[in-house]
Amino acid sequence: MKLQKNTSLALYSVLEFAADPARHIPGADIAEKYGVSSHHLAKVLSELARAGIVESVRGAGGGYRFIGNARRLTLMDIMLPYHDGLELVERLRAQAGWERVPVLMLTAKAREVDIVRALELGADDYVTKPFQPEELLARIRRLMRRPR
Repeated sequence: MKLQKNTSLALYSVLEFAADPARHIPGADIAEKYGVSSHHLAKVLSELARAGIVESVRGAGGGYRFIGNARRLTLMDIMLPYHDGLELVERLRAQAGWERVPVLMLTAKAREVDIVRALELGADDYVTKPFQPEELLARIRRLMRRPR
C-alpha cells in the first residue's frame, strides 16, 4: 500500500516530534532530513496544528512541537521507510513511561515468525493488512479500555 504524500509527510513529522516532545523542530529541518518540499510540508504541519497534534512556535528557537498524547496508543508498522518497526517497539518499551502504552502492530507481514517476534518485543496486538476497519477499531477500543 502506497501512502499519499501528505500522509507520509505527516507520519515523518510526528515521528520526529514524538522522539523529543519538548524540542521545537523547524519544518525546514524535517523537510531536509526526508528530502521533501518545505512548502508542501508547511501545509501538512498546519493541518497537524489544526488537529491539535503539533503547535507552531514563532521567534528565535521556533518551529513545531508535539502536543498530542503520544502515550495513549501506538500504531506501528514493521516496514517503515527510515526505521524498523520492531526495533522501534523494543526501544519504546525500554523508555521510562512507555512500558504500559498499548502498541498495536498494523503491517503486511503475516508470517508467524514476524507476529511472534513483535509480541515478544512488546507489541500488545498484531493486525495484518489488508484489514477490516471494524476489526481494527474493535482491537483499538479493547486496548484503550485496559487499565494502565
